[in-house]
Amino acid sequence: MSKGQVGARKKVMSKGGAVRRGVATIVGEPNAGKSTLLNALVGQKVAIVTHKPQTTRNRLLGIAEIPARKAEPGHKARPAAQVVLMDTPGILSAQSLLDRRMLREIHEALEGRDVVLLVVDAKARPPWEKAEPGNRQQTLLELVAKLDGPVFLLLNKIDLVEKAELLPLIAAWTERYKFAEVLPIAARRAQGLEELKDAVVAVLPQGERFFPEDQVTDLPERFLVAELIRERILVETGQEIPYAAAVVVERFEEATREEAKRAEKQGKAPVTRIAAAIYCEREGQKAILIGKQGAMLKKIGTSARKEIEELLDSRVMLELFVKVEKDWRDSAAFLEGTDWRKQIEGLGLKVEPLKAEE
Repeated sequence: MSKGQVGARKKVMSKGGAVRRGVATIVGEPNAGKSTLLNALVGQKVAIVTHKPQTTRNRLLGIAEIPARKAEPGHKARPAAQVVLMDTPGILSAQSLLDRRMLREIHEALEGRDVVLLVVDAKARPPWEKAEPGNRQQTLLELVAKLDGPVFLLLNKIDLVEKAELLPLIAAWTERYKFAEVLPIAARRAQGLEELKDAVVAVLPQGERFFPEDQVTDLPERFLVAELIRERILVETGQEIPYAAAVVVERFEEATREEAKRAEKQGKAPVTRIAAAIYCEREGQKAILIGKQGAMLKKIGTSARKEIEELLDSRVMLELFVKVEKDWRDSAAFLEGTDWRKQIEGLGLKVEPLKAEE
């Protein structure tokens, strides 16, 4: 595992050298399944996933290694590829400064991409059928209409709809935009993903990999830890809390070499010590997050710790604190201070730009 990053993929799936490689940016409405798709293509968890919309707040990078495949019944031959996947927040109206920053993340993720994957929940009818102005799906169409290059329409969650409903849905979308590909998928069940991989690889240029084969993301561990804690807040708390909560890792201490050696002799994993602050906007929200006699905070911490230990391959001592930062979603100073890129710069760690290796 490289310093500050999640690294090792469980299995390297292809050999080094020139491959098809490029950037695929994933866009869509909140809760359309974008993060589930990212994790499925990468082959392990990079983005947090919940049933609640607006779970993703930042553009997230996942790296999918797609192995070469010989021609076989039902599939053409496919060259090896490395696909850099950019997950983005769900498209939304800009009601707060945080919302505007999330919209900026979407636009920045679309820069330099080779293909756009527009993910649509197949269960949701196109809102233009309701004649409602300013709907999100219309906003998505207006967004991709301004782009050059291929745009794929991915009808996700097809396992939850009748097949007869798909053709009218496809017709409704393709009447409004000429997509390079229209692919029905069920990301949660990995249904249709081989066809998607084939289509993406076919439009990518050939060249050297952007990242080592075993790397799954460029995101720092501190950010991923904060996201896993926020995921548990989204899952465990009610409607008022999730979107008013932010998580900042204030201390991240890996075991020293001596501690690691001592743990190894005892047949145990080393211990990583983490302290994180959960920010909310109101005292009432703080009381909910802590719970009666600290029960809610303990529940969040216990479930988050299990996920963090799996991520870091380490035992974890996790301390959580709840702090009130009034109206932080509209505070430029707070949002700037909690941006993970700024935090990494402050720690003196370098975030490498996306470029092909020489």
